[in-house]
Amino acid sequence: MKQILHIISSPRVEVSASRKLGNSVVEKIQQKYPDSIVKERDLTKKPVPLLEEVHINTFFSPAESHSTEQQSINTYSENLISELHEADIIVIDSPMYNFSVPATLRAYFDFTSRAGYTFKYDENGPKGLLNNKKLYIAFTSGNIYSEGPYQIYDSNVPYIKNIFGFYGVSDISVFRAEGLAIPGIMESSLEKAIESIVID
Repeated sequence: MKQILHIISSPRVEVSASRKLGNSVVEKIQQKYPDSIVKERDLTKKPVPLLEEVHINTFFSPAESHSTEQQSINTYSENLISELHEADIIVIDSPMYNFSVPATLRAYFDFTSRAGYTFKYDENGPKGLLNNKKLYIAFTSGNIYSEGPYQIYDSNVPYIKNIFGFYGVSDISVFRAEGLAIPGIMESSLEKAIESIVID
């Protein structure tokens, strides 16, 4: 039985291409693993707070010194991280926003990137703690960033790969619906992306 964590970051709902692509990835996973359990983390419905001083002070201070507010902050962060540890498969919907990820997803990473939780340091440097997991990225964009002159502008997919690589996740697949604002491409881009989904 597979535990699937589906992380949604688009603030749009009905017209969101990334939600449609991400849902299709989850459906394909469920077809392959019929007894799988899906947990959804919609960062628009339940946004993670933007990082403030109180959060940083909480993350870098011992638990025994925490105030009541800091205890609540720490528990919240630990719950987000627990979802990552419990998941066998992680699916992230990530639309391109100004060459990077939506602010909701960046805030999520600020609360899950914690030493001793998703990575640690030893005598050899940093080491990821989220091992033996599969990550699928459902990426959507108005322009084309996988190749061509705008590839260097993509701070979305490489960023997510770097974050999860730091967490210890190396098995990563990306499905792209690109050119969603370009006539002649936009009409079939999402459909082709959905057709390209292969669960390994």
